[in-house]
Amino acid sequence: MRKIFTAMLFAAFFMSTAFRFHDEVKFKVSDLRVSWQVVDNNYQNKKQALTALVITNTGHEVLPASGWKFYFNSGRGFAEQAVSNNAKITAVNGDLYCITPTDGFKDLKPGASVRIEYINEDPVVNVTDAPEGIYLVWDAQPEKGYSITSFTVEPYKPDYQGLVTPEIVFDRNKSITDIPADNLPQVFPTPVSYQQTGTDKFVLNNPAPIAGFSDKRFEKEARVLTDYIASLGGEKSKTETKAGSLKTIVIKYKEGINPEGYEMSITPTGIHIFASATAGAYYAVQSVKSMIPASAFANPKKNIEIPCAEIKDEPRFAYRAVMLDVARNFQPKKQVLKLLEAMSLYKLNTLHLHLTDDEGWRIELPSLPELTTVGSKRGHTLDSKNFLPASHGSGPDVNNTVGTGFYNRADYIEILKYATDRHIAVVPEIETPGHARAPIKAMDNRYNRLMAEGKKAEAEKYLLRDLNDKSEYRSVQYWNDNVIDVSLPSTYNFVETVVSDIAALYKEAGAPLKTIHFGGDEVPPHVWEKSPAYLTLKATHPEIQSTNDLWYYFYGRVNEILKAKGLLLSGWEEMALRKTMLDGKPTYVPNPDFTKEHLQADVWNNVLGGGQEDLAYRLANSGYKVVLTCVTNLYFDMANYKSFDEPGYYWGAFLGIDKFFSFIPYDYFKNADVDKNGLPINPTLFIGKQRLTDYGKSNIIGLQGALWAETVKSTERMDYMIFPRLLALAERAWAKDPQWATEPDPVKAKQLYEQAWSNFLNVLGKRELPRLSYYDGGFNYRIPKPGINLQDGKYLSNIEFPGLTIRYTTNGKDPDEKSKEYTGPVDYKGGTIKFRAFDVKGRGGNVAEGGSNGLNP
Repeated sequence: MRKIFTAMLFAAFFMSTAFRFHDEVKFKVSDLRVSWQVVDNNYQNKKQALTALVITNTGHEVLPASGWKFYFNSGRGFAEQAVSNNAKITAVNGDLYCITPTDGFKDLKPGASVRIEYINEDPVVNVTDAPEGIYLVWDAQPEKGYSITSFTVEPYKPDYQGLVTPEIVFDRNKSITDIPADNLPQVFPTPVSYQQTGTDKFVLNNPAPIAGFSDKRFEKEARVLTDYIASLGGEKSKTETKAGSLKTIVIKYKEGINPEGYEMSITPTGIHIFASATAGAYYAVQSVKSMIPASAFANPKKNIEIPCAEIKDEPRFAYRAVMLDVARNFQPKKQVLKLLEAMSLYKLNTLHLHLTDDEGWRIELPSLPELTTVGSKRGHTLDSKNFLPASHGSGPDVNNTVGTGFYNRADYIEILKYATDRHIAVVPEIETPGHARAPIKAMDNRYNRLMAEGKKAEAEKYLLRDLNDKSEYRSVQYWNDNVIDVSLPSTYNFVETVVSDIAALYKEAGAPLKTIHFGGDEVPPHVWEKSPAYLTLKATHPEIQSTNDLWYYFYGRVNEILKAKGLLLSGWEEMALRKTMLDGKPTYVPNPDFTKEHLQADVWNNVLGGGQEDLAYRLANSGYKVVLTCVTNLYFDMANYKSFDEPGYYWGAFLGIDKFFSFIPYDYFKNADVDKNGLPINPTLFIGKQRLTDYGKSNIIGLQGALWAETVKSTERMDYMIFPRLLALAERAWAKDPQWATEPDPVKAKQLYEQAWSNFLNVLGKRELPRLSYYDGGFNYRIPKPGINLQDGKYLSNIEFPGLTIRYTTNGKDPDEKSKEYTGPVDYKGGTIKFRAFDVKGRGGNVAEGGSNGLNP
């Protein structure tokens, strides 16, 4: 009887649960509308924000008070208990959080709304601080997530210190001189020597008379120009002009020119290019392309005029790079090719591909297929056994194209060939030992599969963690399981196999491979401390006294693996540092053990006020080959300025294009004017910091702009964050030190800078941005918000890039490409007035608003 009664209870419970779940799934998650808003950005008079999720039920069914959870991603921290007393927020792992309704949450009836108000541990600065990728999971169906397809961020007008308003933008823009297009430099980036010879023009015909009589070694470069001219005229070149033609373009060999340099003479009857290597010839061709006026792109012409001139040119730095993170959020192959094309136009020669991280592994390697079958996918999971969890707003669906994706062998080989044809080297980055959750979980999956098949030795061959490690840690990005155990022999099996597979890809593509970047940054404290593998290794290696010494052991072994294959090791600055103590406090010094190995260190950390402002110079002075990747001036993912509607991170700095342009590689202290919050810095900050010695200068091998992709969820956003800042990077990497950078008189230096700054902005607005609107299908570069100011009852407006069109409305609507063009002061008669800038294709930027509501940010 008792057994029968128990069975009846179980059946009743099961039916009740099934019934409740049936009711829950009857509710359509697509009927939920969620918005996020800032309630109080100085909550309780503390540096914290009170924000709210407003949930609205637009359907016909009731959302139950319990039985579900929300998940979302955020790079911020939160108080666990909601101020509204109807939910709690818990950290899951990484940037994934869970919202669970509590007793205070009531059934949400059709048409009703509810607020979940909660505390952010820091004030809100811009739209990037909003939660993202929010989705719902039913408790009775925990393996599946349902995206909230309607999520909005409510407008917010902050008043925090350092806020950049349209009025401030207007004041900044006032110093920009409008320069006639005919008076602007015709070659970009700025060449070593450019001398225009009178007013004569060379008429560039289509078909272009090039290939038949140029030096055979430059045939490919000549064809690049031939095809490009043909594309502008809408007609493919079919004939070649003989050497005796009146108008010719000739590319010839000349000894003694820098391999990436060239000389060029343009006369009414011909263009003569001289180079000692194919790279120099290619860059000469890019210079000819840059001399073609932007109007030729909008209205294809058979004949194009370019000015006659004498040009000598070569790059300042041999290493001119862009670092593209495709691990955090993926970018399709087509977008990578498009970036390569733009890089080649502006004479950048290295694409550093950040292929792996905690949130994704993006390159297919035949020896370890789990790296992509598991490590390239993101969706709703709490155990990461078969794919990785949602991160950076990628959502619950593993078929999303932001969190999920990889380059198969054919894709990657195509990227390599495309880059090689454009004289661009592709440096692969495999992040180790930190930032490695994707490969760790992929190798766990491999281990579990092979153990189930009874293949223990094979299962353990590539394990990246000690299964009995009880160490507790949190990375900067909040992961608690993302560091490879460098004590394990299997870790080096993994490294060697990865290196071999990557080298084989490059060999098949016929692409150069000089180095593999092995990361090395942001390994948190307390890793490996309770790893049995570490204790075993320590017992047999007397040089290992603590977990700190594992660092040198690991990179020493990785370096040997690379050297055996004729490759050099490169990494982030931590790779080149040794931890020690100074006055009882932990500190880092350049590691002397690696200087003789010619390791390359990409140095990002010079955060003003962070204590490491001179780190790049210390490493260069100590003998390391240094690539300046300074967060203060060269990070594409930083927000342009401090304003709520300007996307991007800001932990390191606010980086308008001026920060890229004003960067002085050999003395970046000189014109550092504001801290990471956009506030004036105290010059005493640099007292006691190392300056770059002449020896150190010889070790600065180049510059690198970096796009970390946490906030980049589309090709459009990638373009927005990179362009046009990439052009300022190209100018600093290619051109020699400008006069304003070396002028000792600060007053004169400022005057020279303002002249150069105006010149650069006019080149962008009148030549390069119109070009980028059409080049290679067009780029979605950032169009700046206009500056506006109310003076004597009239609104004035200006723009950072002269040449862009400003339009305005007085009816409260956002301006579009058909709105009235701003040509002078606008009478203000009350209400709302809005201004917006547009490119040559009618694409608009952010809106500047004035009127009865005052100037918005």
